[in-house]
Amino acid sequence: MSSVLLNELIEKIEKNKISIIRKWINIPNTISIIRANSIDENLFVRRYSFGVIEHFIQVINKNESIEKSSAMIDFIRYLKKQNLKVNELFLIFCAFKEAIISFSLEQNIHSLEIEHKVNSIFEKFFSNVLDVYSKTISQIENALNKSIDIVDKYVIISRTDIHGIITSVSTAFCKISGYEPFELIGKSHNIIKHPEMPTEFFEELWKTIKSGDIWEGEVRNLRKDGSTYWVKTTIVPNFDNNGNITSFDALRVDITPQIELKNQQNLLVEQSKSAALGEMISMIAHQWRQPLQAVSILIQKLPLLKMLNGELTDETLNEVVSQVSTQLDYMSKTIDDFRDYFKPNKKKEEVYIENVINKSMDFLAYLFKLNGVEIRYKNESKTKIYIFLNEMVQVFINLAKNSCDAMIEKNVENRVISIYSYEKDGSLFIEFEDNAGGMKPEVMGKIFDPYFSTKSKKNGTGLGLYMSKTIIEQHSNGKISVCNTDNGAKFIIKLPLT
Repeated sequence: MSSVLLNELIEKIEKNKISIIRKWINIPNTISIIRANSIDENLFVRRYSFGVIEHFIQVINKNESIEKSSAMIDFIRYLKKQNLKVNELFLIFCAFKEAIISFSLEQNIHSLEIEHKVNSIFEKFFSNVLDVYSKTISQIENALNKSIDIVDKYVIISRTDIHGIITSVSTAFCKISGYEPFELIGKSHNIIKHPEMPTEFFEELWKTIKSGDIWEGEVRNLRKDGSTYWVKTTIVPNFDNNGNITSFDALRVDITPQIELKNQQNLLVEQSKSAALGEMISMIAHQWRQPLQAVSILIQKLPLLKMLNGELTDETLNEVVSQVSTQLDYMSKTIDDFRDYFKPNKKKEEVYIENVINKSMDFLAYLFKLNGVEIRYKNESKTKIYIFLNEMVQVFINLAKNSCDAMIEKNVENRVISIYSYEKDGSLFIEFEDNAGGMKPEVMGKIFDPYFSTKSKKNGTGLGLYMSKTIIEQHSNGKISVCNTDNGAKFIIKLPLT
């Protein structure tokens, strides 16, 4: 739980740096030390404070050493030149920690574990600061030069003037863009602008940074060879001593692999939707088969009665029309039910899991009856759960239908699907178990992979279990696993109750 909260805190810190800096600068110890040592408050805020936050995040995420942060070394060099005492250095960084903890309380992301974790990270963080601070200015500058070399090689960074003309680029920037430094310096950043990026996007970007604020976002760029790459970008304005913007620094992280993976997942989702639509039509056909047969028999009944009786009475006609209407009403209700449960969710709903499972099994009732499958459901959960209802219905339908298909394919005589829902340790568990004999170990390791199917008739898309896993783990913050039992395979779903 603490790691989840910590990740949430980091995400909030990244989006609210200015708020944290304001807290830091307004803590009494910070104010008194700045005034006592004639520290330029504007320089402290505009130039150094963002680097401190960025490095603190990197220490949490990657256990990054201070030698890799040119911003931190530059800040320490500045404080050393201002002749800060060690105790003052400690107090100013303690104020930073206090600002982080205060921010976490405001965001309702706080616990004793989180506070211990922040304290532990801060101890290591400040120990590194103190280690660098104890060195001579010459040593610090050497470390800074070394850090700059590392930054140049690995960090995608550029600086532009206030008009967006590139004044410097890192080696990493040249590598990802495909340009040489001389092809970039003196040119507008539009040289790497992708034609599909909307004009409004950049208008908002410029509006933000020209107002003196930091801009963050994802940008699609164009390489020299015409190929595309994506970067997560942070643009920071630089100021002179009078508070005027002099230039902009843009730091980027290559997120092309993540975007490509996301696009592939979106394609899988669309394919899965098509597969789900096919399943829905198949289930509607099953549900309609019996009423259609009844309507057919009723209609055939009319000429037969006329032939036997010589005429059709109003009473007979009314009776047949009434029975036909009943069957058509049932068919219409079936369509409404499927439409409601297979349309995309907009919001999560609070429901009892028993109702969700019963509704899911209702959709397959005719299929189970046709193939002699018995559903045994035991529920011990009494707490409502907050879920995307329709997505969960699709998961349950997919698991039950897979079990049904497996039992049919293996010619199991007494076909049983056992479902058990219960609560344990603050979580809801739902187990689906069949008696189809289980799965081979090599199959079990692949069943959640996209396009992997065990159905011998090749009528499976191989997307059902993949999407079920995605729904459970990404949309519902749960887990899904599978194991073999004495009778068959058992799928276990774990969902948070709160």
